[in-house]
Amino acid sequence: ALNKSDLDNFPIPVPPLEVQRAVVGVLDGMERLVSDLSAGLPAEQRARRQQYEWYRDRLLTFRRRVV
Repeated sequence: ALNKSDLDNFPIPVPPLEVQRAVVGVLDGMERLVSDLSAGLPAEQRARRQQYEWYRDRLLTFRRRVV
């Protein structure tokens, strides 16, 4: 069990402001990367699927010969 007085005397280290800003910069960069991937991957998958279907239709569609 902890008392309020115990918590008041418990040291909580806080890094310098410069270090905090560096950490925020790294986390923001990671968030942008993840957001870009989350938005970009479905669009890329749709584009590749359309490309595959286009080539499939061109390669596997045969014209009938009139004899």
